Amino acid sequence: QVHVVESGGGLVQPGGSLRLSCSVSGFSLLFYTTGVTWYRQAQGKERELVATITGSGRTNYADSVKGRFTISRDNAKNAVLLQMNSLKFEDTAVYFCSAVAGLGHSPNWGQGTQVTVSS
Repeated sequence: QVHVVESGGGLVQPGGSLRLSCSVSGFSLLFYTTGVTWYRQAQGKERELVATITGSGRTNYADSVKGRFTISRDNAKNAVLLQMNSLKFEDTAVYFCSAVAGLGHSPNWGQGTQVTVSS
């Protein structure tokens, strides 16, 4: 059974940094067919893709976070990290992690973690 757990959210001032973690159990993120995606959903808005990393290590980012956010894998913990720097008010949202074990598999979602950027 697959479990996905996000952590690391919190309150931060504009320009600050946070690091989110997405811990996955039930399959190894090292398999090349896997993929983990961070999404976010701000209040009153639709969920949007933030960043993706595949089992082969390929990454992709939303234009709004390029140059500020970095997605990476912690292989020892079977987790995916999202380092968020230069945070802006508009980054405020609930951040969700979705993990896919392979082609044809349904995504597994975590419960989300709140990120609030406020002065």
